[in-house]
This record gives sequence, C-alpha cells and structure tokens, in this order.
Amino acid sequence: MGSGEVKGKSQKGSAQKNLNAGFVVASLVMLLIYLVAQHFAVSAPHVVITEAQEIMDNIKAPGETAENGKVECKMEGRSDTCEVDGDVRTNGTALSVTLVPATATSSSERRDREWMIRPYSRRFASLKKVTVTELQDPAAAPPCTVTHATPAVLFAVGGYAGNYWHDYADILVPLFVASRRFRGEVTFLVSNIQFQPRWLVKYKDFLRGLSKYDYVDMDADGQQVIRCFRHVTVGLRLDKEFSIVPELVPGEHRLAMPDFTAFLRETYALPRGSTTTTTEPGEKKKKPRLMVIHRGHYRRILNEEEVARAAEAAGFEAVVTELRGETAAEAEQARVVNSFDAVVGLHGAGLTNAVFLPAGGVVIQVVPYGKMEHIARAEFGEPVADMGLRYLEYSVAAEESSLMETLGPEHPAVKDPDSVHRSGWSQVFELYLAKQNVRINVTRFAPTLEEAINHLRRQE
Repeated sequence: MGSGEVKGKSQKGSAQKNLNAGFVVASLVMLLIYLVAQHFAVSAPHVVITEAQEIMDNIKAPGETAENGKVECKMEGRSDTCEVDGDVRTNGTALSVTLVPATATSSSERRDREWMIRPYSRRFASLKKVTVTELQDPAAAPPCTVTHATPAVLFAVGGYAGNYWHDYADILVPLFVASRRFRGEVTFLVSNIQFQPRWLVKYKDFLRGLSKYDYVDMDADGQQVIRCFRHVTVGLRLDKEFSIVPELVPGEHRLAMPDFTAFLRETYALPRGSTTTTTEPGEKKKKPRLMVIHRGHYRRILNEEEVARAAEAAGFEAVVTELRGETAAEAEQARVVNSFDAVVGLHGAGLTNAVFLPAGGVVIQVVPYGKMEHIARAEFGEPVADMGLRYLEYSVAAEESSLMETLGPEHPAVKDPDSVHRSGWSQVFELYLAKQNVRINVTRFAPTLEEAINHLRRQE
C-alpha cells in the first residue's frame, strides 16, 4: 500500500513537470507564429482579407476539406450537381472542371476520378455535360491563366429556357438557392449561351442582383484559357417545382420562397411589399385590383370580359391584361403585376408572374378539364402557397370546356380522362393543354371570387 502511494506521488510529480514543459513549448510556438505573422504583415502589406475570402472560409468548416481538396457530387432526384473545393480549374472549350491536388497520391494504382454533370436542373434535358475530374497528380493539371478571388457557379441556359415558367422553375430559383449564400461575391460561369442569346439580356438585372461581377461565357473561352477558383458549384439543383425546400439549401442560412420574392421586389424596385393600402381620413378606400391574364393562343379563357365583370360585381377593380413573359422587359412586367392584389388565369406560364404580387395577394388558377389538378398544384398551387400568397383553385367542368364541342361528349378525352393519362404525357398535353379552351360559368365561379375578396379584406 505504502509503495503504491510513493509511486503515485512520483507519477504526479512527473506529470506536473511534463505539463509545465508543455506550457513553455506552447508559449514558444505561439510567439513564433506571432513573429511570422508580423513579418508577413510588414513585408506583404498588399495582402488583405477580403469579403470574398471570408465567404470562402465559411464554405469549408475546419477540418472539412483535406489539403488536396474535395469533390462532393449529388446525383439523385431531378438534378446532378457537384461542389468542388480546393485548387479548382475550369476550361470552357472542354467544358471541364478539374480539382488539382497539392501533392500526388502515394498509391501505386492511383486513378483520376470523374463525373459527368449536366449543368441544368433537369438531367433529362438535352445539353452538353460538364466533365468534373479529381486529379491524383498535380503535374497533370494545366496552369492557371486567370485567377478569381470569388467562388463560382457553373450552369447552362439551354434545356427548356425560353419558356417563362421553366426560366424561373429550372434556372432562376435554383440559381438563387445556389448563390445567395455568397452575398454577391460569386462569379457565374454560363454555358450554351449561343442558343439563348436573349436570355441573359432579359434577366441581366436578376443576375446582377446575385453577383457583383460580369458573367463568364464558357463557350467563348479559348482552349488556352484556364480559370482558377477555390470553390465551384457545378450544376443547379431542383428539389421542388418552382419552389425552395429550406432544409436543402446549402450554407448556414435557410432560404424560402418569401426570400426569393423579396429579392425580386428589391431587384426590380417594386413599390408594393404587401396588399395593405393606407388611405387618408375621409378618402374613399380603393378596391382590390384583380388581373385576368389573357392568353393569345391556345388554352384561352373565351369569356374574359364576362369574368372581369363578375369580379367587379364581387368587389374588385378588374382588368384583362396580356403578359408576354417570353418577350417583355422583365422589370416593366414586374411593376405591372405588382400593382395588382390578385390574378386569375388558366393553367400556364402567365401564372409565373405570381412572384411579383405583393405579400398577402391571391392567385386563382383555373384548371383545365381532364383531371389536371395534380399537375396544376405541383407547378403553381404549392409554389404559390410557399410564396406566402393565398392560392385558390377553380376546376373546369366538362360543360365549360371546348372539348365538349370539338370532340363530343362520348370522346374518351371527355368521357374517360383516366384513359388519356394512361396513354402517356404526349396525349395529355395535346388534348388537355394544347387543344383546350374554356368558357367559365361565372355563376359557378362566383364563390371563388368571393373567397378571394374576403381574404384581401382581412389583410386590411
């Protein structure tokens, strides 16, 4: 027992000496680090910690990225994307993104790892893929010709771009999700521009709202142009149609669709943030304004003026308006829509303009005949609700559809919509979307208008 106590005291004394020695060594190390830092601060006064550098530091948590960098690719759901951290080099001509290690891998059987990523949010879109390569030997990498201080997001404007709904659902909302975390300190690398030259002109204000820098046309970069970054996001993720899933947003801050619509109001300097209006004492209160969206080709509301009069009877100031999403100046159209409190339209791209409505507004979607509710809700119903707007739905009856007249009541498209759905999407699109117009029964429609006006009055 006594010898055990002596041994314990001896070990305790030894540990104390080791601890004191450790403090001395640690102090010397800290002093050395301080002196080296002071040396570089004096000898290299041009080196500063920029906002971009701070953002880059926040992308990688301590210990998350190894010395040789890191590639993380997600290839499930609708989209394929890669997050590439480290010494990242891009080549526009080859449409490639390469992670270069700081040191060669010691394995005798080392092999470069490679992924093929379509830089668009829907993987089945026909577009040239980006080759993402994780090199094992730095000697195999081409030298940098341009070095960027910012991270980058690489995406394409092909696919279904040019259709107004797809512009937002496939590119603009996913791009907002991918890049908002960088607070403007991000460079956009854009491919496929030659096939959609007007797209970047139409959405230039949107892109400028997300990035302080000019975009890079990847297709215009010559073979010898090698751009170097510390982080590149390849491709855009689409987690929910025309919407945002907060839990899946990269970075520390969770985004949701109200953040997206608030960004649009700021970007296009829209005057109305909510449907609430103030009036001076004695001033007559203004009626809520409702827009009836006019479609100039197929899938039209044949009695628009009658619908507008029904809306007036319900208490609205109603206007029939044509929205040219594919050709109109975006800021101009955004201001027009923002002046309304509610919109009503047949299922189609025009309802995309809901993003410009003031908070608390109402969207009434007229759903074509043919059991199209599930599509209507996925593409507009749920996204509109996610924006914080009131979503109302009016499903057209067979008697209100032009199909009754053009095909007859015994045609399968009228009598048995399920059989059309079983035949495939091409038949569904042709019969229920491309060849159908509607004449709304305003008596049947009146309760929906009443629900809309009551919602807006509760906002006052």
